[in-house]
Amino acid sequence: MIIIPAIDILDNEAVRLYKGDYSQKTVYSSKPWELAQGFNRSGAELIHLVDLNGARNADSINKDTIIRIRKEANVKIQLGGGIRDMEKLKYYESLGIDKFIVGTSAVMNPKFVDDALAFIGTDRVIISVDALHGLVRVSGWEVKTEIRYEDLLTRLSSQGITQIIFTDISYDGTLSGPNLESYKHILDDFDFQLIASGGIACLKDIIDLSSINSNRPLYGIITGKAIYEGKLDLKEAIDNTKK
Repeated sequence: MIIIPAIDILDNEAVRLYKGDYSQKTVYSSKPWELAQGFNRSGAELIHLVDLNGARNADSINKDTIIRIRKEANVKIQLGGGIRDMEKLKYYESLGIDKFIVGTSAVMNPKFVDDALAFIGTDRVIISVDALHGLVRVSGWEVKTEIRYEDLLTRLSSQGITQIIFTDISYDGTLSGPNLESYKHILDDFDFQLIASGGIACLKDIIDLSSINSNRPLYGIITGKAIYEGKLDLKEAIDNTKK
């Protein structure tokens, strides 16, 4: 299992939102690339980078910041937020982004998922499944759907997706601990490399997630706010997964 530190970018600043609410943001850095460098020094193998402007309305105002992070951070990057067509995916691929996170388009435009898989392969496409009270949300979590996340997972499996990120929005940014029940449900019932996101507050949460009793282990854990607030030491968390 790997620990994946997160950098969420809004208006070229590193921020965290509370339960995905754009009006409840905390700014942690005006130089997100320095955060990426610090994560690299702490031993991170992969960084979770989200363009929140892109996720909300496909705006590309954070491109220069993303480029600088890619240039200055000697670590692999998985990028999401506003990747809704092949033109943008190919652009970011040309910058050297390692993996691509698709959220809204995976729900609204399944053909794009097929095209992305054909272009870069199953090991570089990650689908972000974000749900509130069991129902999928899109467009930066601001748009409701009536799609149950289990139904979306069934369709994604049939398309050949192998890796997903699952976020229970009601836990995200709360430091209240992760939704262990949902992760166990997905691990028991679906055959994905599952990355957990949302609610992680301390090392105990990392240990609890890694100890879920299922036939398959969790693939990774995304954490952001707990690191920024000093509640989780990234190096300690990474070292713990290697024991």
